[in-house]
Amino acid sequence: MSNITRLFDFPYHQLEKNNILDCLVTKYDGEWVKTSTQEYIKKSNTISRAFLRLGVKKNDKIAIISSSNRTEWNIMDIGTLQIGAQTVPIYPTISEEDYEYILNHSEATYCFVSDAEVLRKVNLIKNNLPLLKEVYSFNEIEGCKNWKELLVLGEDISNQDDVEDCKSNVRPNELATIIYTSGTTGRPKGVMLSHHNIVSNVLDSAPRIPFKESSSRALSFLPICHIFERVILYIYQYYSVSIYFAESIDKLSDNIKEVKPTVFSVVPRLLEKVYDKIIEKGATLTGIKRKLFFWSVDLGLRYEPYGANGLWYELQLKIARKLIFSKWQEGLGGNLTVLVSGSAALQQRLTRIFAAAGMPVMEGYGLTETSPVITVNDSRNRLFKVGTVGKPIQNVEVKIAADGEILCKGPNVMMGYYKDEKLTSETIYDGYFHTGDIGEIDAEGFLKITDRKKEMFKTSGGKYIAPQIIENTMKQSLFIEQMMVIGDGEKMPAAFIQPNFDYIKTWAAQEGFDIGDLNEEIICNEKVIKKIQEEVDLYNEKFGNWEKIKKFELTPTVWSINGGELTPTLKLKRKIVKEKYIKLYEKIYTS
Repeated sequence: MSNITRLFDFPYHQLEKNNILDCLVTKYDGEWVKTSTQEYIKKSNTISRAFLRLGVKKNDKIAIISSSNRTEWNIMDIGTLQIGAQTVPIYPTISEEDYEYILNHSEATYCFVSDAEVLRKVNLIKNNLPLLKEVYSFNEIEGCKNWKELLVLGEDISNQDDVEDCKSNVRPNELATIIYTSGTTGRPKGVMLSHHNIVSNVLDSAPRIPFKESSSRALSFLPICHIFERVILYIYQYYSVSIYFAESIDKLSDNIKEVKPTVFSVVPRLLEKVYDKIIEKGATLTGIKRKLFFWSVDLGLRYEPYGANGLWYELQLKIARKLIFSKWQEGLGGNLTVLVSGSAALQQRLTRIFAAAGMPVMEGYGLTETSPVITVNDSRNRLFKVGTVGKPIQNVEVKIAADGEILCKGPNVMMGYYKDEKLTSETIYDGYFHTGDIGEIDAEGFLKITDRKKEMFKTSGGKYIAPQIIENTMKQSLFIEQMMVIGDGEKMPAAFIQPNFDYIKTWAAQEGFDIGDLNEEIICNEKVIKKIQEEVDLYNEKFGNWEKIKKFELTPTVWSINGGELTPTLKLKRKIVKEKYIKLYEKIYTS
């Protein structure tokens, strides 16, 4: 078996073992179109030949901006990397100013876009991109060159020997990709990852994911421009897992029913929404069905792995799985064996209930700078512990600094920030990468994340507040969609709360009172405010007196990526949210 040392070795490794017919599958005009391993490699080589004919050289940068995950993305990735050039994936939803910054900063010479909306944003700034030679699109768009023109340009195989020369000259320790992290503040930072960074991470994480070689099927929908999903795609290729690309987040539940995946990766926010929807449905049941439903949920919320709750619990769980949880499984396609979660903290209740329902969520931890996986849970070999992000993967060392910061050392740690040695030396020193996260390692070696170092703040009384823990706890309420804890330097912590408007409307209708249709009306309704106060009081019980949320204000807008409140991986942009609601902030702290 050939040795995998560079990213483009993965498809060839797969071909040696299994030429799978549905290696990459994308839906076009309502039809799922399959690309085999063989065809994937053939098209990647065609792209490499075309690039050489266009004059693309080693270390040139090729930008890819796609609104959806699709087969073309992977072909462009391999076609670029094989000739020693580098890919620069860009989040589609960021502003055109950020497009301009990244395309100029990375010195991208070619840019591939998925659709008309992304093209529109690129065209707005095209005149400010002196190094960009051409834009190609995956969709057919009038007035824009199409990527298929490269498949024609590269058709003639007479320069394949040149491609092979380029491939043999790519060293594992050379740059493969620059990933610009959206950052919750300031300009995006270009994280430089080598072939070895990512390949080592794939091979060191792979043993933690329970796949049956060439018989698993994945659904991919988290942005592929994010290193989390990208590494998972390489892991799928390593294990010969068929990859189906979801059309969009909106069509996710339809695609799940069509594809019936055995695995997919999630961010916690998505699981929260799935869970809330299930609970909302359960709340409409009556009589014995309702009793059974909530008995099962209650059982699920007490779940512990490896039969730790005893035989009687396991017997009851068997019944709950047969009567109730089997329907949850059906709703998620019926074949799910594992979910992989990353990018933010997962609420323990979700870890418990999905594991109880027979669809365990293996939470992991890492950063773009660590390619990304540092630790991950695994349901086998007693490597799964609720409330933790698992144990470090092989070849990666984790230690906790004196101030609680998580430090990491290993082949997965980035080469540095592109064109920013100062920032690199501020994060990698004394032989370790400094994550900026606070955590602890328990007696069994499991890592627990407690907060972001830079998100923690002190009240004027000198008490430390860890906002994420409070937010995650309170968001367990069906009435609270989003929440941001505030109070840096103030006498007490408070919060902005974005209510779950859909659920509140259902609740009001069941209770038989009118709260109005507009969000602006709903947040002023006394009964709504009183109910959310009750929920806050309930969850406040879990915290020390100095941590309790003393005041809150409800916000009428639904926080979103497009609205600027959330990053593309659905994390809070704290600075922006605070600026947006500065009047509410002043109301809280001046009244």
